[in-house]
Amino acid sequence: MDYFPIFLDIRNRPVVIVGGGEIAARKVALLRRAQAAITVVAPTLNDSLALQLAQGELSYRAGEFCDDDLNGCALVVAATDDAGINRAVYDAAEKRNLPVNVVDCPELCRFIFPSIVDRTPVTVAVSTSGTSPVLARMLRAHLETIIPAGYGRLASLLASFRDSARARFPAMNNRRHFWERILQGPATEMVFSGREQDATRLIQDALDSGESAAEKSGEVALVGAGPGDPDLLTFRALRLMQQADVVLYDRLVSRAVLDLVRREAEQIYVGKKRDYHAVRQDEINQTLADLAKAGKRVVRLKGGDPFIFGRGGEEIATLAEQGVPFQVVPGITAASGCASYAGIPLTHRD
Repeated sequence: MDYFPIFLDIRNRPVVIVGGGEIAARKVALLRRAQAAITVVAPTLNDSLALQLAQGELSYRAGEFCDDDLNGCALVVAATDDAGINRAVYDAAEKRNLPVNVVDCPELCRFIFPSIVDRTPVTVAVSTSGTSPVLARMLRAHLETIIPAGYGRLASLLASFRDSARARFPAMNNRRHFWERILQGPATEMVFSGREQDATRLIQDALDSGESAAEKSGEVALVGAGPGDPDLLTFRALRLMQQADVVLYDRLVSRAVLDLVRREAEQIYVGKKRDYHAVRQDEINQTLADLAKAGKRVVRLKGGDPFIFGRGGEEIATLAEQGVPFQVVPGITAASGCASYAGIPLTHRD
């Protein structure tokens, strides 16, 4: 590899940024997210940096760069459009063995800025070693779509149980197996859907019982499949479909959507049409509950939205009565989807 990926703790550490324009402002914004103590060196500041200075978010030394500006600093960034100044910053940093980055000049960099997916405390960094920043941004954009925002909350919740898990499972292998079961179970989706309290109870029960609760607990997700176009699925819908053990689907779910279900998942058709019901509704309700009680991750896939002409209310009533955890993932209702494809606004002012 051309660069070794490493994460630095620069909280309250002195960082010098040379330059007062837009490029420097972007680097300041990035480094402030890591809570660095930033000093900007430049003859003048643009409006953005001047505002941050007025708000006490950075320090400023007005004037041209000199070697002494780097005394005591931990990290250096040169962000000017003057090649001579950038070279001087690099040379001064090299003399002091300081990590230095000259923006858009890989040959004068001892470190480079990656594209970042921020799910604090989870952080994913993507780099092309400076060869193609545009490609790095495209890769980051792809990762943004497949890494749920809830991973940060999940990591924080798991951290709160680290000491308890270490005491309950002193052997590292046993502890690792415990966390693998937790992360592959319903607790993860509980956090993603905003039910941290339920996830906390589940993890605590698993610790108290030696992970039996994590092993036995299943969940049902009522997922709206939209009007049939797989591009109109939500990220959460797609994620649940690809994690499911069993999928119960109705007549309005398109083959293109079903093709996105995890290949190993059992697919059960429970569709209805006038005067013909493949499976009665009360049987569907109970099947969902029974599968979840057996520890399965169950997806009830419905065309459109699960709560619009979908009898989703009856299904969650049964689940609630029997104490089965569930979540509901909205979908684009067919009425809205068809109107959009036809170019007909449903609430046109005229």
